[in-house]
Amino acid sequence: MTVGEMQTGTGNPPDVLDGPFTTRQLLRIDEALRLADQGTGLVFSVYVGGLDEPIREHAERLHRQLADPDRSVLIAVSPNQRQLEVVTGRHARKRIPDTYARLAALSMVAAFGGGDLAGGIINGLDQLASHAGRA
Repeated sequence: MTVGEMQTGTGNPPDVLDGPFTTRQLLRIDEALRLADQGTGLVFSVYVGGLDEPIREHAERLHRQLADPDRSVLIAVSPNQRQLEVVTGRHARKRIPDTYARLAALSMVAAFGGGDLAGGIINGLDQLASHAGRA
């Protein structure tokens, strides 16, 4: 289903239209994810929504549910809670140590503070992928 299509039988637009992003922002985030995946051989994912306490444990649970958690990087953002977690899998952590994940997180937080949620995510993906380098 594409953004803007109606869900069969419900007459309601998909939930994605109720989120914090415009269609253009979603397309930019999708492109940033694609470029990060292709450029590094790792698998990048973004979760935006509420996170249960303890926040880090919830983000780690989400990360474990990914198709290939060892090679995955999850950016979990809860704008309403003002929380951000970057979770790297075992293999991904070798290429993106915690220090670099924290630097990307600081950059994202700065953009979020300026009201640019999508731009912060896109810049964070770019920084993480740049540090990971090519596979």
